[in-house]
Amino acid sequence: MSKRQNNQLPNNLPQLQNLIKRDPASYKEEFLQQFRHFQSTLEVFELTPDKFNTSLDELVMFLAQVAKCYSEELKEFPETIVDALKKHSTVIDADMRLSFCRALILLRNKNLISPAEIHQLFFQLLRCQDKSLRTFLKDNIINDIKNINAKHKDMKLNTTLQNFMYSMLRDSHAIAAKTSLEVMVALYKKNVWRDEKTVNVMATACFSKVTKVMVTALKFFLGSDEEEDDNESDNEDELPSLKSVALANRMNKKSKKREKVLENLKKAHIKKKKKDKAPSFNFSALHLIHDPQDLAEKLFKKLESLTEKFEVKLMMLELVSRLIGTHELQLLNFYPYIARFLAPHQREVIRLLQFSAQSCHELVPPDAVEPVLKAIVNNFVTERNSSEVMAIGLNAIRELCARCPLVMSEELLRDLAEYKTYKDKAVMMASKSLIMLFRNTYPELLHKKDRGRPTEAMASLGRKGYGESDVFDHVPGAEVLNVDAPTEPAASDGAKESANNGGKATNRRGQKRKLDPSEEPDDSDGWESDSSGGTWVEVAHSDSEDEDEGEDSGGEGKGDAVTLEEKAAKAQEVTVGRILTDEDFKRIDAAQLKKQVTGVRKNSKKQKIGESAVDPGANHQAARQELVHLDNIELIHGKKKNDKAARMASIMAGREDREKFGRGRMKKDEYASKSNKQKEKKKNFSMMKHKIKKKVKRSFRDKQLDLKKRLMKQRKFSKM
Repeated sequence: MSKRQNNQLPNNLPQLQNLIKRDPASYKEEFLQQFRHFQSTLEVFELTPDKFNTSLDELVMFLAQVAKCYSEELKEFPETIVDALKKHSTVIDADMRLSFCRALILLRNKNLISPAEIHQLFFQLLRCQDKSLRTFLKDNIINDIKNINAKHKDMKLNTTLQNFMYSMLRDSHAIAAKTSLEVMVALYKKNVWRDEKTVNVMATACFSKVTKVMVTALKFFLGSDEEEDDNESDNEDELPSLKSVALANRMNKKSKKREKVLENLKKAHIKKKKKDKAPSFNFSALHLIHDPQDLAEKLFKKLESLTEKFEVKLMMLELVSRLIGTHELQLLNFYPYIARFLAPHQREVIRLLQFSAQSCHELVPPDAVEPVLKAIVNNFVTERNSSEVMAIGLNAIRELCARCPLVMSEELLRDLAEYKTYKDKAVMMASKSLIMLFRNTYPELLHKKDRGRPTEAMASLGRKGYGESDVFDHVPGAEVLNVDAPTEPAASDGAKESANNGGKATNRRGQKRKLDPSEEPDDSDGWESDSSGGTWVEVAHSDSEDEDEGEDSGGEGKGDAVTLEEKAAKAQEVTVGRILTDEDFKRIDAAQLKKQVTGVRKNSKKQKIGESAVDPGANHQAARQELVHLDNIELIHGKKKNDKAARMASIMAGREDREKFGRGRMKKDEYASKSNKQKEKKKNFSMMKHKIKKKVKRSFRDKQLDLKKRLMKQRKFSKM
């Protein structure tokens, strides 16, 4: 038997590490012995850095673990590791280099080395031809900077690191430049470096000569905040429940119900995460660019001479269109350039239609956008094309005119409106959507029969000229408020009317109602009362009620109808010298919404359309969207193929590459005769009825007799 060794400290570094952390002073001599051993081993390793040294690997990790206990003795230990990596960064063994990096990360977590020094070293190591190391270093840099800025922003350190990364973007090594850009993108998405300087530094990468760096920058600016926030799963409280449902759905029998439950649960998690977030732009990085006009011009100039793949050109074209639409820029050469590609046979033509509509806004001269509109009309909206192509063309025209309505002429619009009676439903619905757009914006361009029922909102509309904007000296819709007294927020409709009439009871639906004795007013001016208290009396109306009645009647046969000019004058009188409350704005919003559904000429006996559906708290004024969604152009209404030939074709297509049901009894020989069973199917019934009798169900007695005979025979043969 071997003797038991109680003291294995010189050779057992994990045990020594555990003891040192408990009592550093008692094991200082053993530590110094290991430290001297490390120094000598490191000198030997530098002679052959391309070979892995197991002893040095263990000593480096041991010293990094106990560095906090002997900070004075190991003051220069981090610098020693950094110098070794800088000196032999490219020739050192890959495992040894990874071990040194792990030791430095351990020292950084214990705050024994400055973040600027270690990050600059890690960025230099990105030049190494080691993919696993680059991924490891990139994740560590992101997490370290995120932890540094968790509690408060360290502006001095951030400025130093940003300047260093800016220099790395111009590095000659493509992989190092791309990795530094990916680090900045990840920090922006994690809301760590979400400032203007970071965005503008990344904007310079769009002009990189390295294609991978340029594509990474373009993808960053073409992303969206919502998708990134949805996919991010950090700090999600109820994530285990989502994992458990996903695991159960994978292990159990698959069914549509389980898949639907999992999908709804994912939506609930995303909805819960987005619930408390403030509304944001589609992608806020585009709004942080210092000079978007200069950036768009440089990108377009680069695009014209670009020799990359079509996909890269498409990405750059989309970024230019987003910049023009978001910031309302003037880049007049863009529209004739993109008009050349608007043809049905062009690759990704629907996305090109999206870019052309996305780059339009009200400040673009209509003459500049006219080539795009003519290209769409001539190449798409013609009967020589299929119905799907025509519908997509009409949808693209609608999106383009929604952002730049002045480009549409009266003659062209009336020509396109004729497709509302087209035989195909997709074209018909696309044409009707175009009519509805101009019905709400510039109805005078449409034919009279296409304008629909005129409303108060349409009556106040006028076609604005180029660059013209609406300027009001009052709040539109404020005529519904009382001039004398502010609106009482807590009062109901009846209470408001009662207050306006000095406490007198009113009736909004008729001119007369029964007056109870308890409701007799103190002041009888304007009332015809009866002493019995049970007669009909005339009810006086307030000014606001007269206006409402005038609105209901629409001025037909009424001398007290309120014109649009009188309403504007009253709105100006109400808003001057008065602070409007939230309740006032709710009533104004409801009145503005009511104008959109209330006809100019309307009989008061009929109920107003949409009056009951008015939501006083809802704001239906749709602002111009930053981006054009692809679904708005792709969405076409198709008619189901209900004829039998189409259904049979669909059925037969689904049977392809599918095993045939049942077992097929194929002949061994193609020229062999038929079997007896096949021949029996074609014989006369009288020839086969004696065989069919055998298949008739026998009685229990017949079966009993047959069984008895069979047993008797078996017994007889067994005796023989």
